[in-house]
Amino acid sequence: MRVLLVEDEVRLAENVANALRDGPGFAVDCAEDGATGAHLASDPCYDLIVLDLMLPGMDGLSLLKRLRARGVATPVLILTARNEAGSVVELLNAGADDYLGKPFDLGELIARVKALIRRGKGAAHPTLRVAGIEVNTLEQSVTRAGRHVDLSPMEYRILEYLIHRPRATVSKRELLEHLYDYNWEHHSNVIEAHISNLRRKLDAGTGAASIETLRGRGYRLLPEGIGSDS
Repeated sequence: MRVLLVEDEVRLAENVANALRDGPGFAVDCAEDGATGAHLASDPCYDLIVLDLMLPGMDGLSLLKRLRARGVATPVLILTARNEAGSVVELLNAGADDYLGKPFDLGELIARVKALIRRGKGAAHPTLRVAGIEVNTLEQSVTRAGRHVDLSPMEYRILEYLIHRPRATVSKRELLEHLYDYNWEHHSNVIEAHISNLRRKLDAGTGAASIETLRGRGYRLLPEGIGSDS
């Protein structure tokens, strides 16, 4: 998953970005002011925007209103030092999906981020089940047909992205844009290798394929029990 963090406090931004990269393994892009944040946030590659209210140039509330007026539906988590009821109501009415008061615990931030991303994908429950594959997004664990599947961090991230879109064909470019930061083009040759390893681990001992390759189009999860040599 890919997150945009709009925060002008450099140390806080570094701490939040590192927590999201090291914990759930998200790709994180950062913006230090409202204008830059507004420009980046218009890109549909982001699964979540973490937005500070007090920003130089354009404040967070104005940025949020501009995004919603443009039709940008990406979930937004607001970071704010203002917890008054009136302020919270104004944020929610402007289109915020959740808010977190400063100072905050990084563990709570990660939990809120994960919940908003799940909700944004239409999956409120942390355990996702598709085609005999079960992914626990809290524990980052995977089983298939009751068998634990040991995945690398990138293999897990690819599977989690695919399982949020069980009937969709996901292009290589889309995977790269959502799983890496600005430098995603540098990783364009490794997706095939990760998919191959992921498929091998998921399919071991089952006799049924899990991921289909649609040449020139991308990848998608197969319904349970379908054999394939893709």
